[in-house]
Amino acid sequence: MRIIGLDVGDKTIGVAVSDALLLTAQGRETIQRIGPRKDADKIIALVREENCKKVVVGLPLNLDGSDSVQTQKVRQFTTLLENKLRSSALQNVEVLFQDERFTTSMAEQVLIQADLSRKRRKEVIDKQAAVIILQSYLDTMRMSTV
Repeated sequence: MRIIGLDVGDKTIGVAVSDALLLTAQGRETIQRIGPRKDADKIIALVREENCKKVVVGLPLNLDGSDSVQTQKVRQFTTLLENKLRSSALQNVEVLFQDERFTTSMAEQVLIQADLSRKRRKEVIDKQAAVIILQSYLDTMRMSTV
């Protein structure tokens, strides 16, 4: 079993996938947004390909924990994704949210420390944010079983 992590933005969706032991998250790809339905279809294809049982979607809350305009967009996209999963014989795939406050700035710091150029950072920032979202979920999941 694997878990897929998503950083859903207006222009791109960063994708990360866990290892089979659910210990680490690795960046998979950055999807260029075409339209909500086609984007959801691409994610469903990845869920099938990676044999994922969960999809963890980063939820971009405001600092005070309230919803923002982007939070509502992510919730709408996630509802569409859930509905398409249910109608595509993947009804057992669980979709859940993970707080993603600060993930983009954390991803930026990781990439700066890795000495990536500004252009290269821009290309991989969403994928790295998805890694942080998924790794945070995996760590929380592991801590709750201890």
